Amino acid sequence: MQIEGPSVNAPIECEQVLRSVPEWFGIEESLLMYARDTLTLPTFLLRDGERVLGFLSLLAHFPRAWEIHCVVIHADAHRQGWGKTLLVHAERWLVAQGVGLLQVKTIAATSANPHYARTRVFYERMGFVPFEVFPELWAPSNPCLQMLKILDGK
Repeated sequence: MQIEGPSVNAPIECEQVLRSVPEWFGIEESLLMYARDTLTLPTFLLRDGERVLGFLSLLAHFPRAWEIHCVVIHADAHRQGWGKTLLVHAERWLVAQGVGLLQVKTIAATSANPHYARTRVFYERMGFVPFEVFPELWAPSNPCLQMLKILDGK
């Protein structure tokens, strides 16, 4: 496995990864946006040879406060530690840039979606703390949970 980035040019491959997990990325407009945004946002690719297995895109809000814009691992590569590998790599890069705070937004626990329950567990295991729920930021059926992590470089 190899990680490339933070500057990549693989929107088609990223789109294919997104399409492998419709449970998380089933809204076509959003899926295309995430793939397209890999061209302009700092993005890390996880490659197995020529095949892209996953990617993580970042968004800077302030010099020391960034957000995970999108992170996804291909469906057939889940539960193998690749999400953790990609996130740890991105966090090290962020620390080197002087970033101290990383946030991510996901679907809140007030939604019964079992796939996002797995997502929240992943982020909590990675050191993110639930911070605030925005019930209507996206839509009442998709309540937004903001999670935060302090990056200390360790």
